[in-house]
Amino acid sequence: MQQVLIKNANIVNEGTIFNGDVYIEDGVFKEIASQISAKSPDVLIIDAEGKYLLPGVIDDQVHFREPGLTHKATIETESKAAIAGGITSFIEMPNTVPQTTTIEKLEAKFSIAAESSYANYSFMFGGTNDNLEEIMKVDSKNVAGLKLFLGSSTGNMLVDNPEVLEKIFASTDLLISVHCEDEETIRENTKVYKEKYGDDIPIELHPVIRSEEACYLSSSRAVALAKKTGARLHVFHLSTAKELALFDHTIPLQEKKITAEVCIHHLWFSDEDYKEKGTLIKWNPAVKTAADRDALLEGLLMDKLDVIATDHAPHTAEEKDNVYTKAPSGGPLVQHALPAMLELYHQGKIKLEKIVEKMCHNPAILFQVEKRGYIKEGYFADAVLVDLNAPWTVNKDNILYKCGWSPFEGSTFKSRITHTLVNGSVVYENFTVSGIKNGKRLTFDR
Repeated sequence: MQQVLIKNANIVNEGTIFNGDVYIEDGVFKEIASQISAKSPDVLIIDAEGKYLLPGVIDDQVHFREPGLTHKATIETESKAAIAGGITSFIEMPNTVPQTTTIEKLEAKFSIAAESSYANYSFMFGGTNDNLEEIMKVDSKNVAGLKLFLGSSTGNMLVDNPEVLEKIFASTDLLISVHCEDEETIRENTKVYKEKYGDDIPIELHPVIRSEEACYLSSSRAVALAKKTGARLHVFHLSTAKELALFDHTIPLQEKKITAEVCIHHLWFSDEDYKEKGTLIKWNPAVKTAADRDALLEGLLMDKLDVIATDHAPHTAEEKDNVYTKAPSGGPLVQHALPAMLELYHQGKIKLEKIVEKMCHNPAILFQVEKRGYIKEGYFADAVLVDLNAPWTVNKDNILYKCGWSPFEGSTFKSRITHTLVNGSVVYENFTVSGIKNGKRLTFDR
């Protein structure tokens, strides 16, 4: 096991930034101090003078497309892109082919990741209208949680039976994560514009079709049901200012029963960008107004929104290059999420400490991930070293996603990830992936 000594780093951890050294051995942080000497001549010494050391990012929502959709992405290709973006742990969603709605299918995905993942991994178990018996078999100590699609599902994963939904909420001790958009509202809106435009609906109407009201109707129902049943609810990818009123910022995260996430694209883009980006920024829920974007950032800073994630969901360029009704929603983000947030830091919109809180600490707290998300002695040594003054431009040559494109293509970021460590091994350094697949199955302290 590699021994690593990181010298002279600006360590960003638990709300503070301090200069010091970090010694890593046997895959864990062994010592953190103002000055540490090398323990042996075999230690790899990294001079971090002027750079910032962050805990590895934990992304609580990705779609890596394996099994069944591997022409778009695989666990291997996307976890490789993730470590290049400083994401050292991910939680993947169940809407693959086949869907992850049985214990057998869940364990099959764990087996794939054990062989191929560069980053640490866990998977959501998928709920349907008719698999409550399987849900009850899931061990909450070994699985990230339960994912329910209350809108915009694939296959048979739309949970639209109110009686079933309430029974699931009342029966499981799993953390329930939900996609909230009201299907009836979306269908009605789609019908109106399809009658007018056919399949070639202007992309600018995407946030009108998948509207604020569609989001609020669904998320408010989910929150009300969680309050009624006492379920532990986590609402994925909020996209509107209106929904912020549903969430509390007056109690610590550890005490919250209802939490919420915001994604990179909803903090970065607005409906003004559809003209340039087209279907490349077609997501569900839709990117909405600049006022929504600004309110989401404010909600993040005031702790109504608890974590930042990517909802990484790649499609091929050919699939995206279609008319509105045929172009799939989703896009690749894991490689560029942390650089994008650091850009918001450079713009004076968020502090480094807050980025670390929302991307590293809080996902660990919220999902009760065991010994990750912090730079602490005894914790697994997942870490990211960042140079805040090393500009680079996203282009085809440095994009690692299997789909080969990014909505950030052509963007110049001021900050560069110089090193990523997963379980104590340097797996990425200055645009080069080492080839070490050191990801481990996440465990949960529940």
